Amino acid sequence: MKPHSNASVSQPQQNFGTSGIAPMDRPSRITRFFMGIVAWAERLNLKYAKLGNPPVYDNAQFPWAKEIEAATPAIRAELDRILLRQHELPSFQDISADVKTISTDNHWKTFFLLGFGVRSEQNIAACPETWKAMQKIPGLTTVMFSIFEPGKHLPPHRGPYNGVLRLHLGLIVPEPRDKLAIRVENEICHWEEGKVLIFDDAYEHEAWNHTDKTRVVLFVDFVKPLKFPARLVNWLLMHLAIFTPFIREGLDNHKEWEKKFYAQAEALRNQPKP
Repeated sequence: MKPHSNASVSQPQQNFGTSGIAPMDRPSRITRFFMGIVAWAERLNLKYAKLGNPPVYDNAQFPWAKEIEAATPAIRAELDRILLRQHELPSFQDISADVKTISTDNHWKTFFLLGFGVRSEQNIAACPETWKAMQKIPGLTTVMFSIFEPGKHLPPHRGPYNGVLRLHLGLIVPEPRDKLAIRVENEICHWEEGKVLIFDDAYEHEAWNHTDKTRVVLFVDFVKPLKFPARLVNWLLMHLAIFTPFIREGLDNHKEWEKKFYAQAEALRNQPKP
């Protein structure tokens, strides 16, 4: 995985939107107002970024990254237990309807511990070591296992907001490595098991798994390091986002899936022994 060499060199320009990927239609007045604030805040975040605005970051800028990598064996062991029920895991668009703009098949599975700042207590209970390791990351907003089944390709797109950065910890990275990668702006990065990749998903990016095996990373969003006043505006937006329709829907969808998933597990446990 090729980290960005220097955050102080001239940076590529972030685009506010991605050609060819239409946003979900959210006509409510509250949502339009909120998205107007987001557009203003994104420009503030670019101006007041503590570490510059590279597409891909040097891990050395985040001293805690090594602690995340050191926890890989414990995280992988918990993942292996989750994958025993891989076919029951939700596709990302089943949780977040907006993902349908870039993914409509069932080959991108998820297992959320934290979504948009809201914890999944039962999933955390199933992955205590993973959750413990995540406490090393300041400003944690989302944690999930991201499971790309064979042949999955996400088209070019950008994240909804540049006030967070994204971390991928490679957990299952099948061979041949040259058949799976993520492109962020003009940089192509290859995941490695036990290694962290940190990037800004507000740049156009795409990802693919053209192998015949499943690829899994731990997918984490955390608050972008910012200076005042952007830091304060970002904090306010993060706390207001929970009231927007697309996040409320996602949380409700996850609660419904979680009920079914754990009810089935309980039913299996209660079956009489032969």
